[in-house]
Formats: sequence, C-alpha cells, structure tokens
Amino acid sequence: MRSFLFVPADSERKLAKGPSSGPDALILDLEDSVATDRKTIARDMALAYLRSASRTGGPKLYVRVNALDTGLTLGDLAVVMQGRPDGIVFPKCVGQRDLDLLATWLDALEAREGIAVGATKILTIATESAAAVLALAAAPAKHARLMGHSWGGEDLMADLGALAKGPSPGLYDDTFRLARTVNLMASVAAGVTAYDTVYPDIRNIEGLRAEAGDARRMGYGGKIAIHPDQVAIIHEVFTPSAQEIDWAKKVIATFEGNPGAGVLTLDGKMLDKPHLVLARRLMARAG
Repeated sequence: MRSFLFVPADSERKLAKGPSSGPDALILDLEDSVATDRKTIARDMALAYLRSASRTGGPKLYVRVNALDTGLTLGDLAVVMQGRPDGIVFPKCVGQRDLDLLATWLDALEAREGIAVGATKILTIATESAAAVLALAAAPAKHARLMGHSWGGEDLMADLGALAKGPSPGLYDDTFRLARTVNLMASVAAGVTAYDTVYPDIRNIEGLRAEAGDARRMGYGGKIAIHPDQVAIIHEVFTPSAQEIDWAKKVIATFEGNPGAGVLTLDGKMLDKPHLVLARRLMARAG
C-alpha cells in the first residue's frame, strides 16, 4: 500500500467522502482529530462505518486508537474490533513493549469476535517522543501483525519543546531527520514498509511532491495523507514508473539467465546482487 488517508471518525461527511480520492487505506481516527468530549461518539461512528462499508474494491480500513497514556486504548479496541477492521494504527508506540501489548489485546479480541488469529494488522506511529525514537533505534520493533512503521513529527516536536521541525516546510532539523532515518531503518530491519509522515501544508502540492520524492529516494514505500487532494500526488510518487519496471524486469531476467553469476552487465553497466534485490522490491511495489 502506498497511501493512508486520515479521516476523523466523528465526521459523517468526511467518512462518506473518504474513499472518493482513491487511497489504498483509510484511517478512521479516534485520536488527535477528535475532541475529548466526542471520543465515545467517534468510537460508535467508526464501528458503524466499519459494519456498513464495502470490503470489495474499496480502501483497506484501519482505525487509529488513542495512545496508551490516555487510558482509552483498550476501550477503543473493544468497540471497533466488532467491526473487523483491516488494521489498527497505534500512536505514540514506544518500542517492542508497547507493540507486544497491543498485539496481545488483539489476540483476545479476535478470539472474542471469531476473527482469524493475526488477521488484524498494525501500523505504528513509532517516533512521537524522544523515548520512542531511542527505543526504535536500540531494538527495532517486530511482530507478525506489524505491516509498517511511520514516523510522527508534530508530537515529537511537542515532546522535544522544538519551535518547529526545521527552518521551512520540507527542511528538517537534525533531530527530525534522525527520527525519519531511524523509522526507515527499523522498518527495513523488521521486514515491513516504512511510511513517511504527514505533510501538513495541504495547499502546497509541489512541497508535498518534493517531500514524498525525498522519502521514496530514501527507501520509503508510502506516505500518510491528511487531505484527499494529497492522495493522487502520493500515488504518483510512490508508484514505480514504466522505465523502472522495465529496468527491474531486465535485471531479473539477466540474473535468471545466468544463475551462477555474481557480477553481470546490463546496457553496459555492472550488475551485482544488490541490484537484483532492488529490482525485486520494485516489482513487488508495482504489484
């Protein structure tokens, strides 16, 4: 999946509009976009949406629950798991300990609902505090349910007491570049997709394109959107081009035609095993 789109779970209008921009997945948000006095309403609306939405041909449906320190997480899960979401977005996750706790709760709730064990996937927001960044760097969080890590800049900025993430949109100070890099490395180490953080300036389409391009060049596999207009740009950037697919096919075919070779040439350029790994990843993303 290349794109996730946040939708406040307590907004009937935005829930109805969510799929129209074609995201690969919707995130029904119970956390930051929902006021404290509407948390219970948002839970119930998320459940109703999950129960009514078509599961054929539309986006995957994930729910962002509230963070562990709110005391609301288990209550959120107890309600929304009745609607069999495709996955849970887990904010303010601090390393393996928190990931394992969420997975244990999902084990129990899947059993309660008659859902196949492990069917509910997890996308963490894994860098929203200094402690989370350091935990992820020390021991990349892994789990069979895990499908990706994303990094969060807004909450990290608040935790650090930073006045901004950098001198201008898309230009990050070292602390935020570190979080972005750690998230990518941890995702690769865990064998899952790295998702770039949201781009908050929703009117700056070229800024979004540039930041998404930077992320893809680094190795990120997708990006989270906060507005429907951002989805098409994210797909444009993170979908392998025809030229990239053609190159990948040629690389794979060259190695398959020379199974015993370690170093080969293609169009006058050297190929070795890392090129084959990259080619296979491109084809997997294209698929």
